[in-house]
Amino acid sequence: MAAEGGGAKPVARSRMENFRKVRTSEEESPLPFPDLPPDVVEMKVKEGSKIRNLMNFAMAQMELKGRRQIVFSGSGRAVTKTITCVEIMKRKLGGLHQVTKVRYKTLWEVWENQDPPPGDTAQSMTVHKNVPSICILLSRDPLDPNQTGYQPPEPQNGLGTQPGDAEDTSSSSAKGLKRPLPPPREEMLTKKSQVQAPNSPRGSGTPDHQPEHHY
Repeated sequence: MAAEGGGAKPVARSRMENFRKVRTSEEESPLPFPDLPPDVVEMKVKEGSKIRNLMNFAMAQMELKGRRQIVFSGSGRAVTKTITCVEIMKRKLGGLHQVTKVRYKTLWEVWENQDPPPGDTAQSMTVHKNVPSICILLSRDPLDPNQTGYQPPEPQNGLGTQPGDAEDTSSSSAKGLKRPLPPPREEMLTKKSQVQAPNSPRGSGTPDHQPEHHY
């Protein structure tokens, strides 16, 4: 009996390996921002979404169509990609007010048996998951600074270089050199002339510096 029980476990495991996820659906819930215009654009970021495609569409909505607000949302593994899209838009446009809301969302995953036993109908199962979800509102217009998750626009000159930064950078770069910079050419010539004194056995090869007893 022990042998039979031990042999049944690999069979059960192999049957579970035949299940593949065929579709995923998520809980529909309203956006957690009050007073949004009815035609606000929501960018639903998925795990397999391409950032370039998302940003091309979002930038066209804000720049070409002149929209004042846009929402980025994502859940599960798409949360990081959602934040990346928001940061790209903030750098490109500038002056955007931001409100971030974090919550949980329910996902339904449907799995089907790809290799059912002969004579059996297709088997399927549904898995419920609660995953973190993020919604980020970007607005050209001012938002309530007292609400939770508000971030003011980043200063426009934050990425620029101040007048004194160039001098500090050059001085710090000079300090970081492994060997000092060579002196100017005029100074080198002066030191060379001092070494080649008239009383030295050999001169520089010019008549002005050769000893008189050579002639």
